[in-house]
Amino acid sequence: MCRWIAYSGTPILLSQVLFKPQHSLIDQSLHSRLGVETTNGDGFGVGWYTQETDTPAVLRDVGPAWSDRNLSEVAHHVRSGLFFAHIRASTGTAVQQTNCHPFRSGRWMWMHNGVISGFHRLRRDLALAVDPALYPDIEGSTDSELMFFLARTFGLTDDPPGAVARMAGLVEDAGHAHDIHHPLQMTLAVADGERVWAFRYSSEGHSRSLYFSTRLDTLRALHPDAEFLRDISDETRLVVSEPLGALPGAWNEVPESSYGLIEPGHDSFHSFRPDLRAGR
Repeated sequence: MCRWIAYSGTPILLSQVLFKPQHSLIDQSLHSRLGVETTNGDGFGVGWYTQETDTPAVLRDVGPAWSDRNLSEVAHHVRSGLFFAHIRASTGTAVQQTNCHPFRSGRWMWMHNGVISGFHRLRRDLALAVDPALYPDIEGSTDSELMFFLARTFGLTDDPPGAVARMAGLVEDAGHAHDIHHPLQMTLAVADGERVWAFRYSSEGHSRSLYFSTRLDTLRALHPDAEFLRDISDETRLVVSEPLGALPGAWNEVPESSYGLIEPGHDSFHSFRPDLRAGR
């Protein structure tokens, strides 16, 4: 599968998260501990927001993240308060730049770890459900990008949780129609430049790993000598496929069949269930 990180909080250099931690995303690209594959070398991507523009910048390539000089160059010079990073292990679709995450549409970013089971059988049914006005913007061939455009079709800009639920419901309906018992496996993140939503769900109830960071004020109380905790705000949060280090109390598992919302001044968890009316 894949590994990913979503960061929201005090603007920092991307390298502080991508390269510096003990079990950074770059380390995970070679030595994943909780993923299906140990190595995630089928491409990478980073996307970040700045105060100067409404749309995110995206850098993606097909090579492995651990050896890409451009990624290192950008990460050590770009500072952002909201960014995504993703390393890919293909589930069958081509290793090409347009299949690398995160995906962007307007101000929205999207990245995914998981799979639509039997995607080659479901692709046509799912693609026909995409809004014809949005369909020309699909660039690649992955299930992940198609999920993004289905969510956009179902109202992502107005109601992200509802749109993701309708997308998941359509996938499950289509899968069951083709005798696929567990059609969907997903941990995914979506952002609009101010807020981040992170979802963990699978049809079989055994989803890929996903963690969120503990509140900074709590961590400072637990580890008063940790210097790196002093320069970031209490609202800083990370959502990660795997913990970035072994600091006690720093990481919490995202509950099964749930989603979290990170926004200025407020974080919350909610239960998640596919809306099966989408395909009917």
